Amino acid sequence: QVQLVESGGGSVPAGGSLRLSCAASGRIFSVLTMGWFRQVPGKEREFVATITRDGDRTDYADSVQGRFTISRDNAQNTVYLQMNRLKPEDTAVYYCAADRYLTSTSTWYFAREYDYWGQGTQVTVSS
Repeated sequence: QVQLVESGGGSVPAGGSLRLSCAASGRIFSVLTMGWFRQVPGKEREFVATITRDGDRTDYADSVQGRFTISRDNAQNTVYLQMNRLKPEDTAVYYCAADRYLTSTSTWYFAREYDYWGQGTQVTVSS
C-alpha cells in the first residue's frame, strides 16, 4: 500500500511560482511512476506531468510545457512539481498520483491508469 501526501499549495499572483511536494510512504517509491493531475469543480481530472521511476523521462501537458518541471528524489520518497509563470487558469486542486505497473507512454496521461492518489492541495492564481 502506498500513501501520498501533497503540500506546497497556496495563493499567488499571476507570474508567480510555487513548488508542490508529494511525500510517499512505503518502500516501493523507487519503482513507481509518478504523476501530477489537477481538477477544477465541474471538470474531469486533468493530466499535468509525469515522471518515470528512474526519473529519466518526463512528460507534460501542452498547457504547462516550459513553465512546470516535475522531478523526484527517490532517497527522500518525494516527487516535486515546480510551477513557474503561473496563470489564473492554473488555479485548481493538484493531485499527486502513483502506479507501480504503469510503463506505457501512451496511457500515462489518463487518471484511471494510476492506483494511488493523494488528497490534493489547492493552488490559486489571481490575475
